[in-house]
Amino acid sequence: MSADSDGVRCMQLRGGSSKGAYFLGADLPADPDARADLLLRIMGSPDERQIDGIGGGHPLTSKVAVVSRSTDDGADVDYLFLQVVPDRAIVTAAQTCGNLLAGVGPFAIERGLVAVSSETTEVRIRIMNPTIGYARARISTPAGRVRYAGDTVMAGTPFPAAPIEIEFPGSDRPLFPTGRLIDRFAGIEVTCVDAGMPVVLIRAKDLDLDGTELPATLEASAIRSTVEEIRRAAGPAMGLGDVTDTTVPKITIFAPPRHGGAITTRTFIPHRVHAAIGVLGAVSVAAAVRIEGTVAADLAPPGPLVRIEHPTGTFEVAVDVDGTRVNASSVIRTARKLSDGLVWPRTGKATG
Repeated sequence: MSADSDGVRCMQLRGGSSKGAYFLGADLPADPDARADLLLRIMGSPDERQIDGIGGGHPLTSKVAVVSRSTDDGADVDYLFLQVVPDRAIVTAAQTCGNLLAGVGPFAIERGLVAVSSETTEVRIRIMNPTIGYARARISTPAGRVRYAGDTVMAGTPFPAAPIEIEFPGSDRPLFPTGRLIDRFAGIEVTCVDAGMPVVLIRAKDLDLDGTELPATLEASAIRSTVEEIRRAAGPAMGLGDVTDTTVPKITIFAPPRHGGAITTRTFIPHRVHAAIGVLGAVSVAAAVRIEGTVAADLAPPGPLVRIEHPTGTFEVAVDVDGTRVNASSVIRTARKLSDGLVWPRTGKATG
């Protein structure tokens, strides 16, 4: 069979506050370069509108999940996240996506990779990029089918859906990859943290910001050059090498809460500003808030629950910390199946 003439099986889901194309690993080329070429042609890149593909013209809607049956005894499925850059011919696996992770369990059940067990089905997920990690997702499956409808309203999406609980066990990876709780880049104090997503935390006041600016305002401001200077300096210090052409680390600017949460955030991903906050980015922020000695530690709330304010609402993360180690964390997300069938790639190789 030829993808160009016969199409490729694809399910589109909203996962968390992102939207993506979900594929079985077996339905895509095994060679990473051939897979990237095919996905560029399916998603419509390079083109900022992605008008000739199924991408949505924004980093949050130009995402791909590749899901396969796992060979790991501790997991049911493997999940590889691929970011397809809208306006460039780039497909990168440099980071994972905790929002699309919300759709992995439902997709695995829908494709028969995991059998429904009861009213709630647990799917054990091995996250394959950039460093192997694990998650457990609990999906509502009454009457033997995934239930998408529900009453859980999640900031970053306008409509309610069924809740999906996602738990992340602790990791032996260094939580503070520079080996320090506070670093200084471009003359600014920061905390570099990685509890699943490499994040650099910066006080808004240190950038002469209020911390409540709209994403469009930040994207149009001169502060972007300072943010990028800090990001490029932090990359090698965090063991990520030259990050000029990568999407990590993320930069989160923070300020005291305005609406009853623990912290107010604005996150560069890395050049656009997130309308909300990514799942694993939120876990990293929550860990930094809860651990003494970081730039955000003075905002720590009592107890394990950290409510993170962002441009479109709040995100709650339960995080169990011990010293400078995260023992476990959990979040509630939602997902919804949007379409299921075949997609046809644009013919010819991507250019630009």
